[in-house]
Amino acid sequence: MPIKPLYLLADSQLLFWKEEEHFFIERIRGEIDSEEPKAAYLGASNGDNPEYYSLFQAAMEPIGVSQRRMIPSRPSSEDLAFLQSADLVLLAGGDVGLGWKTFEQNGVKELITRRRYDGAIFVGVSAGAVQLGLGAFIDPPAESSAMKKLEMFQFAPFYVGAHEEQDKWWNLQLLVNASQPDTRGIGIPTGGGAIYGPDGSVEPIRKPLTEFLKEENKVRESLLFPE
Repeated sequence: MPIKPLYLLADSQLLFWKEEEHFFIERIRGEIDSEEPKAAYLGASNGDNPEYYSLFQAAMEPIGVSQRRMIPSRPSSEDLAFLQSADLVLLAGGDVGLGWKTFEQNGVKELITRRRYDGAIFVGVSAGAVQLGLGAFIDPPAESSAMKKLEMFQFAPFYVGAHEEQDKWWNLQLLVNASQPDTRGIGIPTGGGAIYGPDGSVEPIRKPLTEFLKEENKVRESLLFPE
């Protein structure tokens, strides 16, 4: 199966965004080959909050995806079987570190990686978008004052920042600056998104993206504008 584009969203706004009579999410549906697709929702980063799952369900309605399931932080064998066959997988927002720790502990991490290369569509919202990139700094444990950098799925070959424009992308810049030359970071502002294509392209959606590139001894900043 060919690898599908990654959809990286700063928040849930684009799941309901309509432009010229078409919902943005119809574009995601168009990437799915199945006539009766299955959609899995991973809410580990927000503690499996049912209110956020309700938003996911509402977003699936306009594109006719009726087979959907929340995969909880403690999944059953039936949950894992559904995830294994899902055509669309959404990683929800919340706490980046909490979600990642959960994926490592419950076996979902390896399953997600397999689904990526089996041709499933992945959508990351906020923390989920960060997890689909190279990694993130997480809050230090109580006994330490040093922030810890975790490597994550790395499906997108850059660090992802979501809705941090008010802080001038401080965390994202720190990640890039602490990395090897040629490392990139993509900042996705509130209400915006980015599509990472199989050909390596990055397409801004709705709002400009802020790109950081580590050069030999500095980090260069630029803007990527939607067409």
